[in-house]
Formats: sequence, structure tokens, C-alpha cells
Amino acid sequence: MDLWTVHLGTVPYGEALALQERVRAARQADAIPDTVLLLEHPPVYTRGRRAAPGELPLGEAFYAERGIEIVDVDRGGKVTFHGPGQLVAYPVVRVGDVMGFVGLLEQAMVEALAQAGVAGRGRAADGRDFTGVWVGERKIGSIGLHISHGVTTHGLSVNVDGDLTPFEWIVPCGLGGVAMTSIAEEVAVGADVMDCFRKRLAHRLAEGMGRRQRIVTPARLERELAGLPVG
Repeated sequence: MDLWTVHLGTVPYGEALALQERVRAARQADAIPDTVLLLEHPPVYTRGRRAAPGELPLGEAFYAERGIEIVDVDRGGKVTFHGPGQLVAYPVVRVGDVMGFVGLLEQAMVEALAQAGVAGRGRAADGRDFTGVWVGERKIGSIGLHISHGVTTHGLSVNVDGDLTPFEWIVPCGLGGVAMTSIAEEVAVGADVMDCFRKRLAHRLAEGMGRRQRIVTPARLERELAGLPVG
């Protein structure tokens, strides 16, 4: 079976969220195969279902002055940051064992990071607050999912070579005192680090799901979604 992989470039968060909903509806209707959307976002904080008010301690005006949007979302998890230099992957796939799928996402990140020279480890077994991938005690990859009628939306993010400062202005993932890191913080990287890591992660995701990766253009995806209902 195929896993469609779509490289979208940089996409505003709201636009990507709307696209996920359309892709989910198509997947639920079996109109398309399992699909992974790979992209970056302009600066945005997202608040998951378990987020607490104190996780954005500096107030919305502070973040707005720095050009960072705040969006409430229906995924699991708490507050996190997305921005340029961070790879985001939204797998829109059928799942049965949700925790098993979380472990698969962690493992795919760990393996892709190892290829980049970074030794990471998944910590979902330590409790849901620690879900994601860590380098020592520093967090490099996050996971937050939503499941509707057996199909996932939202997904994972890995810090590649972006500015990590916005993480210092929040309580990332609800964990006070946690330092974030990136591939660029851990090893020397070249100008093509994002492109290389995106390819590695896409390959590992397909391999972990036991699927054959098929690169699909955004235009092809739009053609397949045309006329399909949302919801």
C-alpha cells in the first residue's frame, strides 16, 4: 500500500489546519490513501486540549508584538511553538492502536535524527507529558494527535535549524524548566539540512507504517480533494 507524502513548503497554521480537515474527510471516505503532509509554519503558538492558562505567562499582547499567533486546537498535548526552521509532519492515516502509533512516530524521529548525527530517544513510556523525542534532558521533537473515526490529524514537529527563543517565552508542553534543542544546536549542519531531514523523516515514517512512499504534489492532492465534503 502507498503512503502519499506531500511537501507543502511554508503554510500559515490556519490554512494547514483546514487542509488537514479536507484530507481527513477524504481518508475517512477511502477516497485517498494514508497521507503525510510535510511543512513549516510562520511563528505560532498552539494550545492543545490539556493546556493550562499559565503556559503562556507573558500575555497575548507580548506575543502579538513579536508577530506570534496563538491558536487553540483539538489535538492532545499542551502549548508548543511552531516556526521557520522546524519541520512539521501531519500524518492523516487510519490507526487502530493509538499508543502504538505514537511509539511509531517517536521511533521514526529517533531514526531520522540518528541519520543526521543526533542521538535522540522517545519517552512516551515515561508518561504522556514526556511524549516526544529528547536529546539527553533537552527536547527536540514533539507529538500531539487528534483521532476522529479512526483517522489521525495533527502529528509531530522536529526542531531542525530555527530560532528556539520563542520556546523560552512559554512553558513548552507544560513542562517547566525544560530546555529545547535542535539539530543545529547539537551538530554542525549545512544549508540543506531541512531538505535532507525532511526526506529522511518521510522515509522513516513510510518504513515504520510498512508502506511504499509515493511523493504527491500539492496540485495532485488538490485535484483528488476537489468536490469532496469536509467533516
